[in-house]
Amino acid sequence: MRRRQFLTLAPALIAAPVVLRAQDDTLKLRELYEGRDFSPLARDLEGTTIDVDGYMAPPLQADSSFFVLTKIPMSVCPFCETEAEWPDDIVAIYTRRKFDTVPFNRKIVVTGALALGSYRDPDTGFLSMVRLENARLRFG
Repeated sequence: MRRRQFLTLAPALIAAPVVLRAQDDTLKLRELYEGRDFSPLARDLEGTTIDVDGYMAPPLQADSSFFVLTKIPMSVCPFCETEAEWPDDIVAIYTRRKFDTVPFNRKIVVTGALALGSYRDPDTGFLSMVRLENARLRFG
């Protein structure tokens, strides 16, 4: 291989592992919790942009920029709990803009900034312990 060929291919060779790694970095909801607490991984990733896969629960209200991601498809509301009863298999998702509802049984991947700790949405009253903020979604 000549130097010019190497220099042309070098950026692609360097980027390839990053692209492959990014596909493997999608987290499962269970990885964010350890019992009733946040996992060490979740604490380490707080404030960073992560990918999480799951299913869109039926939104609390139409024409919203908020929904809940669940680990299994749910055709009915899985939340509206108190902080003490917060399930360890859902994540509140706050998108940058309003979104189209996805069928409850279609797997999606959500990318957003991980936020931990109790937060009550002022518009819906929904209480979340784990959120992805400024999120985008795609089909997984």
